[in-house]
This record gives sequence, structure tokens and C-alpha cells, in this order.
Amino acid sequence: MILRRVARPLLATIFVWGGVNALRHLEGHIQTAKPFLDETVAKNTDRLPDSVPTEPRTLVQLDALVKIGAGLAFAFGKLPRLSALVLAGTLVPTTLAAHQFWTLEDEGERSAQQVQFLKNLGLFGGLLIASADTEGRPSLGWWARRTATKVGERAQDAAETVADTVSETPRRVRELLPG
Repeated sequence: MILRRVARPLLATIFVWGGVNALRHLEGHIQTAKPFLDETVAKNTDRLPDSVPTEPRTLVQLDALVKIGAGLAFAFGKLPRLSALVLAGTLVPTTLAAHQFWTLEDEGERSAQQVQFLKNLGLFGGLLIASADTEGRPSLGWWARRTATKVGERAQDAAETVADTVSETPRRVRELLPG
């Protein structure tokens, strides 16, 4: 559908641009993310596996690369449901780190950050809708229920065949015996 071919790139643009911008202005993004990361990741480093990165620079770079990769995949319709979910997942920490309007004293800055926060909520909602879009094809849930029903019907048929065979066995044995 033409709508998806237009809407996906439009929705993906902010993520690709945001990822590129984060890489181009890494230090600023690190400074923005650091308080949030100190409150969340840094407090829990002892609970995380050693292979999980915890340094703010690495996390900001990973976030940027994921946004670029998933954004491009979404824009071009490659694994669109998965890429929409991935983008939604990146949006949560970004929003909580960068738009904490409730902590600001200045009314103008608070209002500006609140608008950004609400914009991100809207993007999140759009991504959730996109993650459920099966493009008119049946969903995995539909296929699973359909398959389960067919398997159940076949199992019932097999059980009835076995029951018939078992109930017929004494008669057949008598027919085979002499006498």
C-alpha cells in the first residue's frame, strides 16, 4: 500500500537523523544522558553481566547506531514490525534521559521539554501501531491459532481411528482364530 511506503520513511526520519546527530555531537548527548545513566545503569553494574556495556559513551553510541540501523530498516520496509519495536525500545530511555520536564524550574524550559516528551509519546504510539501492522496478512497469532486448531482436529481424528481399531481388535482376532 502506498500509505506504508510514505509513512514508514516519514516516521523513521527522526530516528535516523537523531542517531546521526548523536554521533556527530557525541559529547553533548553523553552529558545529557549521563545523569539518567548514573541513576539507572551505574547503580546496577554489579547485577549486569560483564558483557553488557555500562559506559555512557558506549551506550550513547550504541543507541545512535541502533536508531540508524532500525530506522533505515523501517524506512525501507525490512522487518518493519521488528524494527518498529526496536525503535520504540530506544525511545523510552532517550525520552526519560533527555526530557525530564518535571525536574525543571524554569517554566519556559519546562514547557519546551514537556512538548518534546509528549511528541515522543506520540512517536511511541505510532511505533506500537506499526509493530502490529501485518500489512493485511494474517498475524502470527492467527497462524498459531489456526495451526493449533488443525493439529487438534487431526489429533482427534487419529484418536478416533485408534479407538475404532482398538474396539474392532477382539472381533478381528476371533475371525482369525480357527473354529
